[in-house]
Amino acid sequence: MATTGDRIRDVREARGLTQEQLAKLARVSKSFLSDVENNNKNLSSQLLLQIATALEVSVDYLLSGTVHGTVPHQPVTIPPNLSTAAAELNLTYNQTLELLNAQMSVIARRSNKSEKELSVKDWKEFHIAIKKLFG
Repeated sequence: MATTGDRIRDVREARGLTQEQLAKLARVSKSFLSDVENNNKNLSSQLLLQIATALEVSVDYLLSGTVHGTVPHQPVTIPPNLSTAAAELNLTYNQTLELLNAQMSVIARRSNKSEKELSVKDWKEFHIAIKKLFG
């Protein structure tokens, strides 16, 4: 039976990534990733999410080998100012999505505030604030 480590290796290889490349994308060490793929280390939920995000697969898939859920796939629209800020900050697509999701989460928690369009400068400042908060 395939393990989470096996699925990580399979997806990484299918994407044409080396362990070093995936480790960099997921912000983990290459040796740690190797240990995970060889079933010598367990993953925290945070590290599993980082690897799933880097591989562009669901945590569900890495854990079970199947995709669960009934939410239909919806296209993601990246605001033009975020796209510009992401290009200037050299963010990857996944990093850009993480920033957008973080901003949407903040807006959801401030339901009494009206949503305003962020400028390129606002997005850059938000990115810096998130980076300070989460490293």
